[in-house]
Amino acid sequence: MPQQTLAAGVNAPARQAVELAGLRRRLASMLYEILLLLGVLALAFMVPLLILGAALNYTPPGGLLWLYVFLVLGGYFMWYWRTGGQTLAMQTWKLRIVDTKGEQISIRQGCIRYALAWPSVLLFGIGILWALLDKERQFLHDRLAGTRIVLLLNNAKN
Repeated sequence: MPQQTLAAGVNAPARQAVELAGLRRRLASMLYEILLLLGVLALAFMVPLLILGAALNYTPPGGLLWLYVFLVLGGYFMWYWRTGGQTLAMQTWKLRIVDTKGEQISIRQGCIRYALAWPSVLLFGIGILWALLDKERQFLHDRLAGTRIVLLLNNAKN
């Protein structure tokens, strides 16, 4: 990563140029993310429960399974959002999640965004459709959490 020299002679990483990501790119990233999440759920959800069922002849109740899915996916998103600001799908589509100042999101913002994304998507996509009315085309859960999805630009452009 390019370095900038500060007045005191200390090197700091140069900030990468960014702009707000377009709606189509974010939706395409969401679709790709769904495919990747199937693998995450297969590994973290189905395999342990199959072993549990086969070894102990036990199946957890449905509510507990949904809570487990919510926590596993929350762990996945929080891990990636807090260690680089990009999930695997976001890396492919050159997207990054940042706060309104362009910095890494806080744990609080990540938790709010994740919790609000569920009803945003599951209630007939109302939080996604919100982007059609929002002046910056941001999803409702991003607007409420104080986060933005930005497009990473190549620094090679002159």
